[in-house]
Amino acid sequence: MNEREKVNQITEGVIWKQLLLFFFPIVFGTFFQQIYNTADTIVVGRFVGKQALAAVGGSASQIANLIVGFFVGLSSGAAVVISQFYGAKDKKNLSKALHTAFAFSIAAGIVLTVVGIFLTRPALLLMKTPADVVEDSAVYLHIYFGGMVFNLVYNMGAAILRAVGDSKRPLYVLIITCVLNIILDLLFVVAFGMGVTGVAVATVTSQVISAMIVTVMLLKTREIYVLKINQIRFDRRMLFSVLRIGIPAGLESVMYNISNIVIQVFVNNLGTDTVAAWGTLGKIDALFWMVINAFAISITTFVGQNFGAGKYHRMRKSVSVCMVMSMVSSAVMIILMYSFAPWIYRLFTTDSAVIVHGVHMSRFLLPSYFIYVIIGILSGALRGTGKVLVPMLLTCGGVCSLRILWLFTAGQMYPGINTIMLSYPVSWSITAVLFVVYYFMKFPGKEKTEHFRRQKQ
Repeated sequence: MNEREKVNQITEGVIWKQLLLFFFPIVFGTFFQQIYNTADTIVVGRFVGKQALAAVGGSASQIANLIVGFFVGLSSGAAVVISQFYGAKDKKNLSKALHTAFAFSIAAGIVLTVVGIFLTRPALLLMKTPADVVEDSAVYLHIYFGGMVFNLVYNMGAAILRAVGDSKRPLYVLIITCVLNIILDLLFVVAFGMGVTGVAVATVTSQVISAMIVTVMLLKTREIYVLKINQIRFDRRMLFSVLRIGIPAGLESVMYNISNIVIQVFVNNLGTDTVAAWGTLGKIDALFWMVINAFAISITTFVGQNFGAGKYHRMRKSVSVCMVMSMVSSAVMIILMYSFAPWIYRLFTTDSAVIVHGVHMSRFLLPSYFIYVIIGILSGALRGTGKVLVPMLLTCGGVCSLRILWLFTAGQMYPGINTIMLSYPVSWSITAVLFVVYYFMKFPGKEKTEHFRRQKQ
């Protein structure tokens, strides 16, 4: 028996220290994931032009995020189930959940490849994508969807590793594939002049490599979460458990992305310069979201494993510690991104109009970002206990539906980018209040230990 099996630091160690030890590999991994995604935008923006920049960072990016975001939400269901079995040291059920999750990734990847390729062009036209951007966007998405199986296998494999407390090896995979993606971007676009096709091929190639590495890691491990090819199949009970948690999380992501797509439609009406600036903002402020999401993933794993181990008071304490750490980190990032906005935009483009639009957007939205921290951390904590339906409804109603309602009311009466952007802080504020109320009503602490123990049984 190795050291990890003897002492599980997530259920036994000092909370703030273990959160940081788990958080940093995730945030660095997400950082490299963002570089991985942003490299495409920088290369086409600098070496091809603003139409290519709008193609990769505009409607195409929103569609890709919609599809991948839904699956990442589903994979979080597998991560919660696996983290609970791992915390309880239940090898048999953990194995069933793991192999069901892999089978689901492969099947979903095949379906999404076919559906994505057929629906790409209609979706772009429905979103009112500028005419000079449609063709490049379609090319990018067709190639991107062609590699969807590998994308989903990597995301599921990485989620499984994080669920059992291994946040370092997914980081190593991302570093390798990030460097590879940048090299291939430069090779295909700058050296071979392949334009948008080049960045799409570079992205898919990197995803193939990342899926292969993560799969080999799970095949070769000697831990109880070992993957065996001949056992990859659906277990009906485990599939239901994974989907029970994963579907609400996936729908939550879908609703976020649908609201972003609606926003993209409104932005598309403002011209190519604004579209390019908005798409670039999405790449820049992803640096903020990656930190908050890393904290959210960390707290989901912490809560999940402690829930499985029956340590409910430790769960609530870890949420408080994580919230403070997230708020402090957010304040630092907001100040830095606000101060250096003009220089950050110049990394992506030399077009002065795009830079002016982008800096205004960043400085308008940044002060309100800390509000989302409350939603992200409390949602992650609740997900770790298996409570996903109400948080999903709160998110869909408070963030997504309200945001869309705002666009079709205030956005019609006072058209312009400021009104569009104001939908974010308004919807976040209302949703954050709802999450705080629900958290204190339902999240288990000392007073609810026995109730949750009976519920588990």
